[in-house]
Amino acid sequence: MDGVTLFSSKPKAKKRRVEAAASAERIAARPNADEQRLAAAQAELEPAAHGGARSARGAGAQQGAGAHQGAAPASVVAEAASSFRQLGLSEWLDRVCSGLGMTTPTEVQRGTIPAVLAGRNVIGVAHTGSGKTAAFALPILQRLAKDPYGVFVLVLTPTRELAFQLADQFRALGAGMSLKDCVVVGGLDMQQQAKELARRPHVVIATPGRLRGLLELDGDLARAFARTRFLVLDEADRLLEPSFESELAVVLSTLPEERQTLLFSATMTKTLVELHKELLQDAYHFQAYEGLQTAKKLRQEYLFIPAKVKEVYLAFLLERLEEMKCRSAIIFTGTCKGCHLLSVLLEELGIAAAALHSHKPQRARLAALDRFKGGAVPILLATDVASRGLDIPTVDLVVNFDLPMLARDYVHRVGRTARAGRGGWSLSFVTQYDIELVQEIEGLVGQQFEEYEPEEAEVLKGITKVYSAKRAAALRVAEEAARGVGGGAAAATAAARKKKQRQQKQQQASAA
Repeated sequence: MDGVTLFSSKPKAKKRRVEAAASAERIAARPNADEQRLAAAQAELEPAAHGGARSARGAGAQQGAGAHQGAAPASVVAEAASSFRQLGLSEWLDRVCSGLGMTTPTEVQRGTIPAVLAGRNVIGVAHTGSGKTAAFALPILQRLAKDPYGVFVLVLTPTRELAFQLADQFRALGAGMSLKDCVVVGGLDMQQQAKELARRPHVVIATPGRLRGLLELDGDLARAFARTRFLVLDEADRLLEPSFESELAVVLSTLPEERQTLLFSATMTKTLVELHKELLQDAYHFQAYEGLQTAKKLRQEYLFIPAKVKEVYLAFLLERLEEMKCRSAIIFTGTCKGCHLLSVLLEELGIAAAALHSHKPQRARLAALDRFKGGAVPILLATDVASRGLDIPTVDLVVNFDLPMLARDYVHRVGRTARAGRGGWSLSFVTQYDIELVQEIEGLVGQQFEEYEPEEAEVLKGITKVYSAKRAAALRVAEEAARGVGGGAAAATAAARKKKQRQQKQQQASAA
């Protein structure tokens, strides 16, 4: 991330600096309520005054929480506040949380909300489904309600689907305050998005690539971010990868130095560790655990089978979801082509499913996700575009039809189930080619998977039907590719070529 300044070199807001210059002694003697709460949480980290008891800091370090100077161990913060009001949130936000069924703050919310309210930059690491979105949205909305103006917060996220989900959560938490938001992602009309940005919404939620495109297309749009108070990187580990570096450089160059930066992730990566070390004196660091962890109530199993019968076993499994009391399931594949082929195969077998991958138009992607979230179909076939952040309470099963190449991607995938303290089941298909990969994943998450062993004779009863459907699906996909329709890579390329040809003809006709 060379050349990209994530954290402001001047972390305190202008108002606080002016107040400090006017009456430094008064402020030192009477810190604001938010800072008092943060100080109280930090004070519990000091060694016990009597009895020679082990210090809370030492205990927290052994639990792997709060490795940063001034960062409270999760266990300590958990005892410090049992309500949102105690964290420093206002009464109206407390009522909103109650209305949404959020009566008790989660670990990450207890650990970070006071720090955000106190004006600190924050690095927060916690499980998927642990309430990270509310951990940054609630204090931001409280600050916004006091001084609503323009683009108050910019939230960057790696996937389009997560951007829309974040917008929904901001709207729910900001109900009643006339919140204006804007989602800026690829696949939708750029001119319309530029108009929405020009209206200065309070909350902008964007993928870095599309936002960079808009800023480069219209330099005046940068003015919309001149007074942005918060920058949030959701799924920060993914956004800080080299693939997003050029986009971030453009986007961050438009933001003011005096801002708060909040980084939230489910996994602590090398990049986040380096940022943490570099910004020791500035950023408040909350880490609920060390390394990679999956949810405690997640049942993790594997199915060891030959590669040629994977579809047979998948069909057997999906036909018995109701029998196994699985309300819905997400099936992860390794490629867009594989995802599309599998969706056509299930259609041939009469198994209702929706498909979500990056070769589909954005509106089709949103429609597929809406069908799944709304319960119209119980199965979602997806690539890793669905592996981060999506919160769908009815997902009881995650199937890794193709294992991910990176262990941390496994953690994000299986995090789509067993969320918010609920139970869940993950099943990984392991072939003769995947043994080393699954062992590596087991080593990194610190847990060995149990073997799932369905009755082989029962499974293979459907082999003829599945193989016949597989041949029909392959023919359909080949025909789609030739016609430039469908969801495969070849079809997407053909469709793009035809669109370009139509545009050229229109330009020629206009010129004539």
